[in-house]
Amino acid sequence: MMQAEYLLDTVVLIDHLNGVTEATQWLRTHGEGRSVISVITRAEVLAGASHDERERVETLLAAFDCLPITPPAADEAAKLRREHGWKLPDAFQAALAAMHRLKLVTRNSKDFSPEKHAFVLIPYER
Repeated sequence: MMQAEYLLDTVVLIDHLNGVTEATQWLRTHGEGRSVISVITRAEVLAGASHDERERVETLLAAFDCLPITPPAADEAAKLRREHGWKLPDAFQAALAAMHRLKLVTRNSKDFSPEKHAFVLIPYER
């Protein structure tokens, strides 16, 4: 896998698919080749796609390498969930970002305050 810089949180891809200009602009400049997704994001985006959107969504997802959940990632996610009280999908995202030395790109500042978590990047707000 190429050396990525960013792990995209689900909300960024959903915003892009929903026509949020800031998300689309960020992905154009930092997306392909610099960003990856996790199996969590892949599942969440696919789960929310209607039958008519499926092809467009799959094309978008195919543009990004996808990080798997491994036993060490599961162990780290469990530790982070206990420490921070995050929902399991958020804990997995944080664990994968940390393990792969990536910035987690999200707009979920409620759970992932960039002031508190150095691995978080919030490129836009809504």
